[in-house]
Amino acid sequence: MSDILEVTISHLATQGDGAARLPDGRPVFIAGTLPGEQVSIQLQGNGRGQLVDILAPSAQRTTPPCPLFEQCGGCSLQYMELPALLAWKTGLVSHALEKAGFNVPSDITSFQVPPNSRRRADLAVRRTEQGIIIGLHAKGSQDVTDMTSCAVLHPAIVSCLPALRTTLRSLNAVHKTADLHINLLDSGLDILLSTDSPLIATDRQRLTALAEELDIPRISWQRLKAAGPYETAVQRAPVYQTIAGHQLTPPPGAFLQATAQSEHAIQQAVLDALPARLGKRATLIELYAGCGTLSLPLGDRCQVQAYEGYEPALAALKSVGKSRITPTCRDLNRQPIMGKDLGKADVVVLDPPHAGAKLQMRQIALGKPDYVIYVSCNPAALSMMPACWLLPVTGWRRFRSLTSSSGRPKPRPCAALNVKALAAAATPFLIRVDEHKPFFQIGLAVIHLRPDQEECGFAVHQEGQAMIFYNLIPLPALRYKFHIIGFA
Repeated sequence: MSDILEVTISHLATQGDGAARLPDGRPVFIAGTLPGEQVSIQLQGNGRGQLVDILAPSAQRTTPPCPLFEQCGGCSLQYMELPALLAWKTGLVSHALEKAGFNVPSDITSFQVPPNSRRRADLAVRRTEQGIIIGLHAKGSQDVTDMTSCAVLHPAIVSCLPALRTTLRSLNAVHKTADLHINLLDSGLDILLSTDSPLIATDRQRLTALAEELDIPRISWQRLKAAGPYETAVQRAPVYQTIAGHQLTPPPGAFLQATAQSEHAIQQAVLDALPARLGKRATLIELYAGCGTLSLPLGDRCQVQAYEGYEPALAALKSVGKSRITPTCRDLNRQPIMGKDLGKADVVVLDPPHAGAKLQMRQIALGKPDYVIYVSCNPAALSMMPACWLLPVTGWRRFRSLTSSSGRPKPRPCAALNVKALAAAATPFLIRVDEHKPFFQIGLAVIHLRPDQEECGFAVHQEGQAMIFYNLIPLPALRYKFHIIGFA
């Protein structure tokens, strides 16, 4: 057994774990701790420590409001007072911007939604000898914690779970496991059930009885992990949601902003960020439009070309019939809007998924539109955006071939890229030499930097058409820069 050590928590890392330094200077991360706390820990390896005792608690520590907090993996910082939690999350955004090379605004606007206001839930279902368990996975585990209460979800969602357990236990379609996606719409609960076995006639009857009991307008079904579309198992009443004053029917399992309050705050922030003199005939390109959370309010200000890769979501947006919005179905991660088209737009707005905009950001950088409004739910993905933004400036460097006395190509530093965001955001990138053109091309691929590699050197050798990459020694003197050395 490892020795017990005492450390002081300096700050919270991006996942909410407390960070400290061991006596030898190595970093260690401890879940369940807060900045300023003195704690005793037991080392676990891989830079992690197990909390043994809190010797001096933080003034920001509070009692978690949820009795399931220790078991459920849905929340990680309920022991932190809400004002301190908001300040930490605001700091994550500031840190991401700073790591990406931006000047951090001094007046960042922050917003905190009230408890029990979340209107969507993705829940796991497990059949056990004791019955049906519905809830979230425990942290770092495949075990599911039965959700008997929740301090985050809307009470209308939590209150339906007992009846759902009873009904799912009787379904032949739930052999061992299932998934539940629940949206709380203006029309009521909207449920998408994914099961590991097909529905049979009696299953549909029982789902109909459940819908009658809980006054659910629609229950949809699909086979678990199947690529095929969902089907409507029960439809009792119209399904609708109002977005920016426009009523539409979202598809089953549709992505909505987590709360109504956050949806309004994001919409207002985007509208406030538009150019002051944007005319009604101005063209705005919106990427990852979804069901129209931003498209619809933006359509009141200008012409909107809305692109979305999920056809059912786009169909919901189209159903509104707003003349200033032109919806187009397009998978932007496979077929991004090209830079030459983006550059013609007066404004580009994007709200990509958690992983970020990927290849689409490259085209935005090439197009150089005058205004870009980027909505991000993931600070790490936000950090990657400016790294790609630098590519048009630093991605093409002409150089002369140099030859050593032996006749072999001689390495020459051909570029010093100010791309600290590449390391900080763990952005993959590739350097290629084209033998027919005397320049480097930098694009997305191959090398993946760990977040702790702030400075590192790479050498590039050409072997036929392939490039071999060698991870060299760290270069602390080259802070925030990579020297890319190639052979012509």
